[in-house]
Amino acid sequence: MRAFEDFIKNQMEDPEFREEYEALAPRYAVIRQIIRERMARNMSQKELAEKIGVTQSNISRLESGSYNPSLAFLQKVAKGLEKELHIDLR
Repeated sequence: MRAFEDFIKNQMEDPEFREEYEALAPRYAVIRQIIRERMARNMSQKELAEKIGVTQSNISRLESGSYNPSLAFLQKVAKGLEKELHIDLR
C-alpha cells in the first residue's frame, strides 16, 4: 500500500492530475462509506442488491466507481444500509 501512496504523492505534483484527483475525491469518499457500511453489516453485494431491488452488477459498478449513480439510487442504497443520505454544499 505504501507504494501506491508514494505514487499518488508524486503524481500530485502534476497540476492536471491534482485537479482531477480532487474533483473525484467526493465520489470515492461516498463509495468508501457504502463499502464500509455494507461490510460492517456482513452483507454481500448480492444481498444489498436484493434488498433494494437492483442487480448485483449495479452494486458492483457503483463500488468500483464505474457507475455514476443518480441521487435516487444513492438514497435507495442508503435505505438498504439502514442509513440516511445527507448532502451538503460547502
